[in-house]
Amino acid sequence: MNKKRSNGVEVRTAGQILVDCLIHHGTELGFTVPGESFLGVLDALYDRERDFKLIVCRQEGGAAFMAEAYGKLTSRPGIAFVTRGPGATNASIGVLTAHLDATPMILFVGQITRSTEGRAAFQEIDLQSMFGSMAKMVVDIHDAERIPELLSRAYYTACSGRPGPVVVGLPDDMQSDRVAVTVGDSYKDIHTYPSPASLEELRTRISAAKQPLVLIGGSRWSQKACDAFRRFIDNYNLPVAACFRRQDLFDNHHPSYIGSKGPGVDPNLESMIRQADLLLVVGGELSEIMTSGYTNLELPRPRATLVHVMPGPEELGRTFQPELAIACDAASFAAAVSELEPPTGEAVWEAWRARGRASYEAFLQPKVLSKTHADMAVVTSWLNEYLPDDAMICLGAGNYTHWVLRYYEYRRFGTQLATQCAVMGYSVPAAVTASLLHPERIVVAFAGDGCFLMNGQELATAVRYQTNIKFVVVNNNMYGSIRMHQERHFPGRPIACDLTNPNFAQLAEAYGIPSAVADSNEQFQQAFEEFAHTRGPALVELRTDPEVSNPNATIADLRRRAKT
Repeated sequence: MNKKRSNGVEVRTAGQILVDCLIHHGTELGFTVPGESFLGVLDALYDRERDFKLIVCRQEGGAAFMAEAYGKLTSRPGIAFVTRGPGATNASIGVLTAHLDATPMILFVGQITRSTEGRAAFQEIDLQSMFGSMAKMVVDIHDAERIPELLSRAYYTACSGRPGPVVVGLPDDMQSDRVAVTVGDSYKDIHTYPSPASLEELRTRISAAKQPLVLIGGSRWSQKACDAFRRFIDNYNLPVAACFRRQDLFDNHHPSYIGSKGPGVDPNLESMIRQADLLLVVGGELSEIMTSGYTNLELPRPRATLVHVMPGPEELGRTFQPELAIACDAASFAAAVSELEPPTGEAVWEAWRARGRASYEAFLQPKVLSKTHADMAVVTSWLNEYLPDDAMICLGAGNYTHWVLRYYEYRRFGTQLATQCAVMGYSVPAAVTASLLHPERIVVAFAGDGCFLMNGQELATAVRYQTNIKFVVVNNNMYGSIRMHQERHFPGRPIACDLTNPNFAQLAEAYGIPSAVADSNEQFQQAFEEFAHTRGPALVELRTDPEVSNPNATIADLRRRAKT
């Protein structure tokens, strides 16, 4: 029984205080693989099951990916609990993803007892040394009275500026300490706004441009922010391209949308980026992927007028010097520019915008490379027509993603769940989060045969929580992306790429998931239609031609080009 001090504050265990703080900050969902190092927190969660739903996963990497996906979809910190040592190292892939993708996330790690630190205690690990280069904040809570203070800081740190992950260590003996503290106020979103002078300068620079181009990316968007940004684009009739794996930030059917940047980019879009005389980059980082290895913009100051909008001022001027730098979060910037007075008369860049749109529409036409197997161009184009606008598409990494990134169109925010760091094993756990948050929607998780087995055990989680995920395992019996790079650099000398796979359909059946094998486009469509009309998880193993490497080339094509 909790006792009260004379000041009326309850005496509670540290575990109870931690859980109270999470709920007080508006968190209702978390992910875990249970560990003996945070039994105090687990016991506290037992009494709050109605207020905080704990999703039990099968591997810490899967739990961390689920938390990261939660942060992507909600702009609130995704929460994961793991044990020390091997639990923390397994979960590090999710922390790295949150760091590279600017996703708010808090990872709690059960730690050794305070009195054994530095003695090589069981599974001891120094969290600061391990996570210091990838987390915005790393802290071990040694004093239970500081839990409300440090949890509040963790939320503000994860969400403010450029969002990212926070790692919090919880010594197991500390979790049983009993103290009387209040939780304080819940965290509030901090917004940064563009100045009137910067908005006026932006308007002037756009008006002076003849070939402007907008790149939209980053994190902490919402449907409201996307709608506001669309009003700005409508007012100015500007061409818009999405940053790598951020295609759901702008309606792909809109006449101003001209494609997405990344591997396999439309050559005309790449050309337009090079030819633009004004580049407005909103939320996206000018990374290696976005700049084609730092080659399509001049260093250090691009030829085009560069206007860069980022929530974290430390990202402005990191590599490329902007002529106008605006430290502002995406939602606030979108709201401000939606009210910006447009130029009078018809924009001089109408033909420029139309060129980009026409090229994008041509790039959408499926290029069929296989006549003997199911073809990903046909399959993805069919899904693009078949699925509802609110379907959620989840991607990991590998060459199979190139078809989905090229041929699938997004109409609204929160329908593409993929990492900019292109990490394998992401789509299955991410799809679990998507379905938990939106049980009424269909979720499609694409995974290559190599990608799928990195977190395929989370099928058990998908079943346990009655998700509505349709898994598509694209099976070509190899690590296709690595094979492609080998054939480009060392043609005819592939090594370490061939895979021996299970029967993925039978594997799904073992989890109690309806499944099918598709060797042709027709078989895939028939199986997917059947599963789409039934509630619950289902899996289609799509067997593709191993000789088809990517949307533009076969293995033979790659070898021929490498030798010429």
